[in-house]
Amino acid sequence: MITRYETPEMATLWSEAAKFRRWAEVERLALIAWERLGRVPAGTAEALGAALARRPIDAAFVEAVRTRERETRHDVAAFVDVLGAWSGDERVRRYLHFGLTSTDVVDTAQNLALKKALDHVLAALDAVLAALREKALRYRDLPAVGRTHGVHAEPTSFGLKFAQFYAAFKRDQARLAHAQKTIAVAKLSGAVGNYAHIPPEVEAFVAEALGLAVDPATTQVTPRDRHAELLFALALLGANLERLSVEMRHLARTEVGEVEEGFSREQKGSSAMPHKRNPVGFENLTGVARMLRAQAHAGPENVALWHERDISHSSVERVFLPDATTLAHYALTRLKGLLENLVVHEGRVRKNLDLTRGLVYSQRVLSALVEAGLLRDRAYRLVQAAARISWEREKPFKEALVEVGVPLSEEALERLFDPAFYLRHVPRIYARLGLSDPSPKNPG
Repeated sequence: MITRYETPEMATLWSEAAKFRRWAEVERLALIAWERLGRVPAGTAEALGAALARRPIDAAFVEAVRTRERETRHDVAAFVDVLGAWSGDERVRRYLHFGLTSTDVVDTAQNLALKKALDHVLAALDAVLAALREKALRYRDLPAVGRTHGVHAEPTSFGLKFAQFYAAFKRDQARLAHAQKTIAVAKLSGAVGNYAHIPPEVEAFVAEALGLAVDPATTQVTPRDRHAELLFALALLGANLERLSVEMRHLARTEVGEVEEGFSREQKGSSAMPHKRNPVGFENLTGVARMLRAQAHAGPENVALWHERDISHSSVERVFLPDATTLAHYALTRLKGLLENLVVHEGRVRKNLDLTRGLVYSQRVLSALVEAGLLRDRAYRLVQAAARISWEREKPFKEALVEVGVPLSEEALERLFDPAFYLRHVPRIYARLGLSDPSPKNPG
């Protein structure tokens, strides 16, 4: 991942040194399990742990592995050679990697990293949900125009927009939590997954020590449908990121002007036009969402491997798994800031609601005419004719309705143009989402 989209947490988690530390921990725990079975001399694992405490895996260790790999042409074999020498203990050099195959170490450590990466992603998502909740409650009772096909439709609650996004991200939260459980498995079952050279007891011990479950049936690798589920969950997160971002970008257009990204004193919106305040944050997240969805494509492609294993998945995962989790964490972290600093122009929201001079109340007028005894088609044609007059002559819709002769009193007509009617069930929607708040925020 390029540094522009890295976060400190993910940069640390996915560093080469951190990867080798996870590999070393899997090796150390396996030695402990072997010792308990009486197959490895007592104190071997302790010697490795002590050596790593004295000489933690650092940039020098990483470079040593790279140098050795140029000779072995195998990264895990190079790692084992360097770690054995790094320890300075003959027992470690003799029994390190005992009974293991490369993917026992790599997959277990990678799955552990993915579990931790999702801890970061889910924590960032919690913060986004909190920001959405605040906006949903603050603007729950602010009437706004709802749009379909980009055209004014009917009044709605401005806060309901945020409540709907809250619901979508709650679904993302559930999917990511499930994907985290799916990926959080250890795999130490040997060369073809049948435990011929390493008993299940070693795997069970390492899994428990790392807080992972045991994968009940593997080949030489963890089945890759687990990773595909994770990438799909991140792709759907990306889809909802774009859904929210596109909405905010539309609302920020000059002709709409209902929201605006926070703009700092020293910020510049354009190198050429000093007046510009562009929705660049939400545009950035739209692009990030595209990358998240693109990376999901590799998930199912990696599932079908030859027989008990091949490494066609490996090169893909070295890029996509760190990048996808890093992008998700970056995007959610940035979205939190954008939401917390979002400027809502309430006056513009109310002005836009009245922009069509009352046309957004047409369905309510239609229903009232039907209830007054008109056949639906007759009622529809009357309201449609009044709407055309209102639009073409820029005339208030109520006056146009009177002009076409709708059989409703002036008082009855007036009642039909109350936006509160359209918000009366919004609290029930909020209650279903766990967003109940009895105090009104912005009475319409």
